Amino acid sequence: MRAFTSIAILSLLAPLAPAADKLSFDDRVELTRGLMAEYANAKVLIPRSKKVLEFDAGTGSFDKKAWSDIAKESGPAARTGDTIQITKIDFAEDRIVLQLNGGYKGGRHWYDSVAVSGGVGGTGTPVPVNPNSDVNAPGGTSIAVVFHKPLEGIKSADVKKMLAPVLDFDRHSVTQIYAETLPPETQKAIKEKRAMVGMDHEQVLMAMGHPVTKVRETKDGMELEDWIYGQAPGKITFVTFNGDKVIKVKEDYAGLGTQVDPTKK
Repeated sequence: MRAFTSIAILSLLAPLAPAADKLSFDDRVELTRGLMAEYANAKVLIPRSKKVLEFDAGTGSFDKKAWSDIAKESGPAARTGDTIQITKIDFAEDRIVLQLNGGYKGGRHWYDSVAVSGGVGGTGTPVPVNPNSDVNAPGGTSIAVVFHKPLEGIKSADVKKMLAPVLDFDRHSVTQIYAETLPPETQKAIKEKRAMVGMDHEQVLMAMGHPVTKVRETKDGMELEDWIYGQAPGKITFVTFNGDKVIKVKEDYAGLGTQVDPTKK
C-alpha cells in the first residue's frame, strides 16, 4: 500500500517539479501528503470562481469585495461552516494552488439541473432528472496561496496555518466558527456564559443555553420578551429582548431569606 501511495504521489508531482524549482522534492511530497484530500470548514463565504482566487500568505488577507462580487455572480463554493475538500494541488514559482471540491466544474453534475417535459407529446410541467438536486447548491473553486517569492521549505502545516482566516482544518463546529467572527467583547461574554445588551437570540443561546421560561409583554408600545434563567432559591437572570436584540439584562436573587448578593453593598 505504501508503495502504491508513493507512486501515486510521484505521478502527481512529476509534471509540477519544474515550476517550483526552489521547492525540494521532499517538500513537495510532504505538501501533497499533508494537503491532498484534506477536509476543512469554511470560515467565510468562498465564491465559486472560474478564475483562481488569490490569498496572500504573508498578510493572511484576500480581496473581500472581489470575493463577494464573484459569489453574487456565480454563487458560493462554500458558505460559512460548510465542509470542503482539497481535490488537487498545483505548485507554481511563488504560489500553491488548491482546488476545492473538484474546482469550478466540480461540486455538482451537469444533469442535476436538466429538466424533461412530462405528458404525451412532450407537454406538461418540466421535471428535473434529479428531483433532489439544488441548482443553487455550492460547486467548487480554487484558491492560490500567494507567497510573492519562490517557494522554499514550506510544509503542509504552514499552509493550513496561513489559511486560518478562511479555512478551519481543525474542523470546528459551525457554532465555533460563527463565534470567532463576533466582536471580542461578545466572544468574551459567551465564554463567560453571560448575556449582554446588543446580543441577538442566537448569541444568548450560545452564552447561556435555553431559558427556563419565556414571558412576552407589550410595554410602551414595544413587543418585549423576557428569557428567564435560574430558579429560586438562587440567582435569577432576566434577559429582555426587543425584537431580536437584547435591551436589558437584570440579575436578582430569590428565596434566599436574609441572604443578599455578595457583590452589592
